[in-house]
Amino acid sequence: MRTLVLNAGYEPLAIVSFKRALMLVMNQKANMVECDEESPVWGATEIFDRPAVIVLTRYVRVPRAQKVPVTRRGVLRRDGHRCAYCGRSANTIDHVFPRSRGGKNTWENLVAACVKCNNIKSDRTPAEMGWELRFRPTAPHGTAWEVRGSEQAEPAWEPYLQMAA
Repeated sequence: MRTLVLNAGYEPLAIVSFKRALMLVMNQKANMVECDEESPVWGATEIFDRPAVIVLTRYVRVPRAQKVPVTRRGVLRRDGHRCAYCGRSANTIDHVFPRSRGGKNTWENLVAACVKCNNIKSDRTPAEMGWELRFRPTAPHGTAWEVRGSEQAEPAWEPYLQMAA
């Protein structure tokens, strides 16, 4: 079970284990906003609520990354695991402008692709193939990309993640 950590301005900061969150609450460094009442934490002498969302007592500036780093997993996630050329399920990535011709590893040049389209396209551009991209690739943005682990959000986190968006 994981816990969403908010700063005093209710901006998502991080996702931590429930153990770490419980220690922050017990040391009065955070307050519990939401708890999972169905699965309490059993201590040696007490039973504690399992935190689902906590807010820090002191304001912590949200570190904003200049850019989301480009990764294979990130490209597949951005494109919804769908091929940018045919729309089928994708499990590889493709350089729109081929690396062999100087194409870079950027969000704007990488798309998800199925194995068939990736092999057929080879080291050509979509224009040379007579193909069109189903969308224009751009760098992702938003809370889900800034807070690591929020792509698999717990239901209790939704209102807080939407506030930040």
